Amino acid sequence: MPKTIRELADELGVSKQAIWQKIKRDVSIDLRQFTSTKGNTVYVDVDGQKAIKAMFSNDSSTRYRQQKDDVDDNKKDAVDGQDEVKFLRNLVSEFQSEKKELHKLLDQQQRLALQDKQLLEEYKAEIKDLKALTMAPHDNSEKEVTSDKQPEPENSTPESQPKPKKWWRFGK
Repeated sequence: MPKTIRELADELGVSKQAIWQKIKRDVSIDLRQFTSTKGNTVYVDVDGQKAIKAMFSNDSSTRYRQQKDDVDDNKKDAVDGQDEVKFLRNLVSEFQSEKKELHKLLDQQQRLALQDKQLLEEYKAEIKDLKALTMAPHDNSEKEVTSDKQPEPENSTPESQPKPKKWWRFGK
């Protein structure tokens, strides 16, 4: 009983294009002797069907191969999913490690900033104290020390005493 290319493709679990490509590649078989055309539809007789099935069976059972590929794809998806989960877990772990390291660095930076602030306050206090010392008037003890160093003569003569300055008034 003749079958169409579409029926044969469905039976083999392949596309019509796959059957036509097989026929074009295999020059040893002239399928024209096994086919008939009615309108736009091509029919393959029993001998032609056997020849086409043989071409695909050399490929180790196309339907089995396609089913195996489907199973392999599912396995690949499962493996890919597992690999993706492992990858994402590793990525999360790396992010957590980096986060901990950043927290340590932030704490260290904050401690250093606090130390800098304390040192700055200490330096400001020292500068303020130094300014207060330089601006303060000399106290009496220093004056006494200077007066002790330069004793005044007991017998003062009018010549040794400073002369009063003469002030001149101009005008009247």
